[in-house]
Amino acid sequence: MSAETQPTQVADKLVVTIDYTLTVEGEEVDSSREEGPLTYLHGYGNIISGLEKALVGLKVGDQKQVTVTPEDGYGEYDEEAVMEVPRDQFPAEIPLEPGIELHITDEDNETMHAIILEVGDDIVVLDTNHPLADQELNFDVTIVSLRTATKEELAHGHVHGEGGHHH
Repeated sequence: MSAETQPTQVADKLVVTIDYTLTVEGEEVDSSREEGPLTYLHGYGNIISGLEKALVGLKVGDQKQVTVTPEDGYGEYDEEAVMEVPRDQFPAEIPLEPGIELHITDEDNETMHAIILEVGDDIVVLDTNHPLADQELNFDVTIVSLRTATKEELAHGHVHGEGGHHH
């Protein structure tokens, strides 16, 4: 291996492994401590854009605090994502109480995250906004390793092999 084949800075088309902790309003929401470092292909939108942009140029071992605005994160809160669903559409085993989180499938078989806002006699009000919509995301990131992506990874636009768990 000659020195130039080993990338030294985060850039497009590199496979980047990061350790991170995400805090929202001072509360820890997600951390790689639980699942191990996150490996992703840089420049392909595999992680939220605001975070991806902020990591460009960092070197292995660098640590950075990154604040991501809603528009670069999970989007603005969308009033239209709040919907009323007839109560009889829910399976009996689902506890219908405000605050319960569900995964529901829409017409296109896309799975959406939903949270119950209120429960009426006939209808249930669901909020399908991302739980982190409208939130400022505070990431504390350390670059663990960098490597050049394989041709296959570039063709597919995401990381293959070990440790590439999908979020």
